[in-house]
Amino acid sequence: MNSHSIVDLTALEQAALVRSGDLSSEELVRFYLDRIARHESGPQPLGAFVQVLGARALREARVKDRARRGGQPLPPFHGVPIGIKDLNLVAGARSRFGSRAWRYLWSPLDDRTVAQLRRGGFVILGKLATSEFGAMPVTETDLHPPARNPWDPMCSPGGSSGGSGAAVAAGLLPLAQGSDGGGSVRLPSSFCGLYGIKPSRGRLQNAFGIPDRNILYTDGPLARTVGDAAAMLDVMAGVSVGKPHWAPPPPRPFAQLALERSGPLRIRFATESKLTRTDPEVSAAVLRGVRALEALGHQVEEAELPEGTIAEFLPLWQRLISGVPLVRRSLLQPITRWLAEEGSKHDARAMGALYQTLRDRFLNWFGDADLWVTPTSPHPPPLLGAYANRPPREAFFEAAELGVFTAPFNITGQPAASVPIGFTGKGLPIGLQLAGRPLADATVLQVSRQLEEALPWRDRKSPAWQR
Repeated sequence: MNSHSIVDLTALEQAALVRSGDLSSEELVRFYLDRIARHESGPQPLGAFVQVLGARALREARVKDRARRGGQPLPPFHGVPIGIKDLNLVAGARSRFGSRAWRYLWSPLDDRTVAQLRRGGFVILGKLATSEFGAMPVTETDLHPPARNPWDPMCSPGGSSGGSGAAVAAGLLPLAQGSDGGGSVRLPSSFCGLYGIKPSRGRLQNAFGIPDRNILYTDGPLARTVGDAAAMLDVMAGVSVGKPHWAPPPPRPFAQLALERSGPLRIRFATESKLTRTDPEVSAAVLRGVRALEALGHQVEEAELPEGTIAEFLPLWQRLISGVPLVRRSLLQPITRWLAEEGSKHDARAMGALYQTLRDRFLNWFGDADLWVTPTSPHPPPLLGAYANRPPREAFFEAAELGVFTAPFNITGQPAASVPIGFTGKGLPIGLQLAGRPLADATVLQVSRQLEEALPWRDRKSPAWQR
């Protein structure tokens, strides 16, 4: 099998070949390690990987190949490569959280998310770039060069899962793990032309064992297809491997549910937010998706987004960042330090009341709709350095505009996905966000699959993919 055909395969297609013996896991890992070396060297590296675990990945792949020959039942992604965001712990690897403050941390164990992915059969190729503590929607830290967008290296792939988005969009991985506290899976998916889903709160165990009934963030997959993302969600949620978390388990695996047809749904949409102006090219692309949903038989109507400001959400974000254990805040980037210092001033009880107020507001706004459709981001991918060398508060508020459509669903814990929906005149990807009712992950996946069939995106590849 030639290299072009391997990189074009989905993760599930690769898993099927490994399972049949037509492709070994070691061959697959070597193929991706070669691509990583090619893209992460030279004067302008992609910046997707912050650590490559090549020798270890090859050893793991050989173990996978021996297990296949042993005739035992195999997990769904047996022998398939994956990358882990550097906000997660991988046994025997550094976990620096994008920060100089944790640059020497070495983990002796996998966190819960990584352990679940291993049970799913994945081979971990390395750690992927993130913004410092996941605080910003771009991936530019003091530790390493910025992550670059495979569609235009002068633009950001987004954040905080920017390394994950860049790696998959450049063909350095078939899919990747990310995490999302305000849009950090969906924004890189949008900016990199990928499919990414933030599952409902309670679907996945918190990676660090933190009580997560009200927590803003969760992990999620970034992939090229809905099918890959749904199957990876099954693994992460313990549906196909492991034990489901506290949310009621789906009636069937998400990979099966995604293939089923939903009946006509009540869908509301909005392309504009009162918090910032939506780029006209973004609005036009989202409206194209809305027309496709109408053609599929759904009842679609335009409506307004709820009242709210970035300033209202800010204390919750500050409080989240201030909860990261630190010895020296002086080592943080200015924006992260400002967020952490301000967050430590907020009373936990007051933050609980604020969270409940915002959650109730957004759930009431969602109303009786089955789905809401918005842009994933109101703006195309920003240029690298767009928020650098600015006063922290000013830089944060401007960057936070990227997440005005995504952050509400982190507060409510509802499932939401970014679907590739088009390109700007400069060839930069645009994403459409689908948000479902609480715990209606299957509905989000089903309608995502309908859009994937109506407006296919799998064969649209970035310039970096061709190298």
